[in-house]
Amino acid sequence: MRVVVAGATGRIGSRTVAGLRDHGAEVVPVSRADGVDLGTGQGIDEALRGAAVVVDVTDAPSREAEVSRKFFAAATGNLLEAAAAAGVEHYVALSVVGADRVGSGYFRAKADQEGLATRSVVPYSLVRATPFFESVATAVEDGTRPSGVFVAPLAVRPVSLDDVAAAVAHVAVGVPLFGVLEAAGPEERRLDDFVTELLAADGRTDPVVADPGVPFFGAPVQEQSLFPGPDARLGHHTFAQWLKQR
Repeated sequence: MRVVVAGATGRIGSRTVAGLRDHGAEVVPVSRADGVDLGTGQGIDEALRGAAVVVDVTDAPSREAEVSRKFFAAATGNLLEAAAAAGVEHYVALSVVGADRVGSGYFRAKADQEGLATRSVVPYSLVRATPFFESVATAVEDGTRPSGVFVAPLAVRPVSLDDVAAAVAHVAVGVPLFGVLEAAGPEERRLDDFVTELLAADGRTDPVVADPGVPFFGAPVQEQSLFPGPDARLGHHTFAQWLKQR
């Protein structure tokens, strides 16, 4: 099985490439270094020649809504157009839990990307991931103020990059879902609890304030906005393991 991976040099992409090879797939990594520019479409037709599956783990250069929207509109649009022309049998895209219900910011951009896939003639699967462990650190960075660390009071199952990549690779070597698989971490807690654990690991004693007015990835969110459903594929790596390995 020949599998083209767009975004192969990124954090998820490199792990997905390794996972696909473990499944016995012939993997073709695609990046600008290989002469492929998803934004303009340059080199995509050649890269997809003979491919049975396309895995799209690209990501926007910014979480800002308009930047993200323009990136996915161009990159995903060009990739799907080329995939249809090449007779690709399965398109797999990495998305985010909450893309279908948050409705603004980065999540709206991911929803638009999903829409391109569902409207395409290419059979598709969507893998929606919960926030990565790294997102907890980002929440600390963004929410740190003189009076404490302010974060959204979200119910979350943060997940490791390795577990997300494993889920993407698993879906890619299977039949198209024409739907969604959610990938989540093994632990269910609130975001402020994970933030407190991270701060303690770093020797910090900042007060942690769960503030409903704090956005996440530039979007206002409700407590259950980013929580996966009961059928989510749960990973094995814990937050404590990630803290030790940083």
